[in-house]
Amino acid sequence: MQRSLIIALDFQNLEEVKKFLAPFGNEQLFVKVGMELFYKEGPQILHYLKNAGHQIFLDLKLHDIPNTVNKAMKSIATLGVDLVNVHAAGGKAMMEAALEGLDAGTSPGLERPKLIAVTQLTSTSDTILKQELLIETSLSETVISYASLGQDAGLDGVVCSVKEVPILRKVLGDSFLTVTPGIRLKEDSKDDQTRIATPTEARIAGSSMIVVGRSITGSLNPIEKYKVIKGQWEGVTV
Repeated sequence: MQRSLIIALDFQNLEEVKKFLAPFGNEQLFVKVGMELFYKEGPQILHYLKNAGHQIFLDLKLHDIPNTVNKAMKSIATLGVDLVNVHAAGGKAMMEAALEGLDAGTSPGLERPKLIAVTQLTSTSDTILKQELLIETSLSETVISYASLGQDAGLDGVVCSVKEVPILRKVLGDSFLTVTPGIRLKEDSKDDQTRIATPTEARIAGSSMIVVGRSITGSLNPIEKYKVIKGQWEGVTV
């Protein structure tokens, strides 16, 4: 799976998605369908996007007992998505069960969806980690620990902030995917993110994929904003 720019479809329903995608014409994109959109539209939103030729990151962040996650992933494997995720905090057994479910649910001859683990949300700060989640290790140490656990479980990569990518590259190697949300241009609002970075910073750090939402979807000119961010990500512009 090549380095990609993933657009987070932060919309309430299929009609809003269609309106957003229309100006892109036949351009094949990599898009993220999160909980808000999937819970409203269900599998039909995935069928629509696949029929339009787009790659899909289904971002449901599964976190439950191993048996439940295994069965859920077995069903998800039939939906034709390219990338899915779980919460690393669910533990190694849960992540292994998720992978087993994906393998079992993928039809013979087809490539199973890539599976990545969420380490810590980009809205999480050191203060939240210690005072609310009662985790005494630093944010970076926690991310490294969760990511290592994910690799041991056989997963393809993790979701992390750009700030953790360089150390994860050193510890886990270049083939382990690092999918980094919280991407903004310098002039954009931080919204509810705390650990953010620009597309250029993500490229330099070595991110495998970047996820961009409101900077594109909330722009007055989404196509132009997409081109600017894509240019920075690919190193064409700075």
